[in-house]
Amino acid sequence: MEIFKEFIFEAAHFLPNVPPGHKCGRLHGHSFKVALHIAGPVDPHTGWVRDFADIKAIFKPLYERLDHHYLNEIPGLENPTSENLSIWIWNELKPLLPELSRVRVHETCTSGCEYRGT
Repeated sequence: MEIFKEFIFEAAHFLPNVPPGHKCGRLHGHSFKVALHIAGPVDPHTGWVRDFADIKAIFKPLYERLDHHYLNEIPGLENPTSENLSIWIWNELKPLLPELSRVRVHETCTSGCEYRGT
C-alpha cells in the first residue's frame, strides 16, 4: 500500500546553470507542492500504513527551512531545480522516514518531477 501527504510552500530561487537569457536564470518564485509517498503494509490494528500526523511532524523542520526562503542559500540547493529539490528532500527525510517511497515536486500546476531514491 502507498499513501501520500502533500505540502505547499512558497520560495524564491534562480537557476545558475541555465543558458544566458533563460527566464529561470532570473530571481523568481513558485508555490511548490511536495507529495511525500510512504509505502508499507496496512497495520491490522490501526488500519493505516502510517499516521499522516507523523509524516507532517517529520517534514515540519524541512518545511520551515523551505517556506518563504531563498532556496539557493540552503546548503545542497545551490542549483535548486525541481529535480535537485526532490533529491534533497529525499536525502533529508529518508533516514527519519524509512518507509519513504517517492518524493513528488510540482513547481507549477503542470510541471514537476518524482524521485524514487537510488
